[in-house]
Amino acid sequence: MTHRLAVLISGSGTNLQAILDAIDDGSLDARVTLVLSNRADAGGLQRAHRAGVNTAVIDHRDYPDRPAFDHAMIGELDAHGADTVVLAGFMRILSSDFVRHYDGRLINIHPSLLPLHRGLHTHARALEAGDREHGCSIHFVTEELDGGPLIAQARLPILTNDTPETLSKRVQECEHGLYPEVLQWRAAGRLRLTTQGVALDGEILPPQGRQWAPAVSH
Repeated sequence: MTHRLAVLISGSGTNLQAILDAIDDGSLDARVTLVLSNRADAGGLQRAHRAGVNTAVIDHRDYPDRPAFDHAMIGELDAHGADTVVLAGFMRILSSDFVRHYDGRLINIHPSLLPLHRGLHTHARALEAGDREHGCSIHFVTEELDGGPLIAQARLPILTNDTPETLSKRVQECEHGLYPEVLQWRAAGRLRLTTQGVALDGEILPPQGRQWAPAVSH
């Protein structure tokens, strides 16, 4: 059976587009069963529509608290079936119940070299800290914000003339290459979360995950 992905978005959906493109070109052997957003105006929904993918909008403002909102999402996601739930710019903190429900099946991408710069404004913070490297990290999601076990990272050097905007663009290029590749590991049954850590091809990865060399311009 083809591996089923459900993708959660809040914005323009550029990582969603990278995933859809990888499916189209055959480098990702999966199908997206649902794109779910908490915002009806999320640009990524139009990307899903153009690809013929089911969409759903569940507005967090319609629910009294985070657990109620998350349980509504669980109902929608489970109705469409998902072997992996993919966070691709989903700007809501998830409840413990949600994270536990998808334990080992919930993956996020974050625009920094975790554990550095958890949370928001990562590019500006990397520059302010004087970091020599920046990049993105993909990890299994746990109840700790941006703190789950790392699967892979893409690193790039910070240039002397970098701004938050130029750094963001270069990191985003890394994201678009790395996310489909990691999801293909899942689709091929090569990647799983174990009690010992993240396993790829049966081997436990180091704490920083697999290091990926981006084919982007510097």
